[in-house]
Amino acid sequence: MFAALSDDGREASVKATRQEQAALVAAAPETFGVPAYVGRHGWVSIQLATVDPTELGELVVEAWRQTAPRRLVAAYDADQDAREPGSDAPGSGG
Repeated sequence: MFAALSDDGREASVKATRQEQAALVAAAPETFGVPAYVGRHGWVSIQLATVDPTELGELVVEAWRQTAPRRLVAAYDADQDAREPGSDAPGSGG
């Protein structure tokens, strides 16, 4: 498990490192917090009304990367590299 959504849909929690958790909470305490029970393991609570959507996407991907099998992460990374502008991958237009 790498993410969870509250029953009311207002808050989510994602898996993170303790260092990421501390940085996020320090930078935006109105958006990020330390959830009960799993916060001691680095998880971060996120207020969905105030989080930047792009940052939320990045946090979810990073949380998934910590949980997914290495081969799956490698395949994801290869696909992302192929999609980058200027890539020489077939069909990338670069």
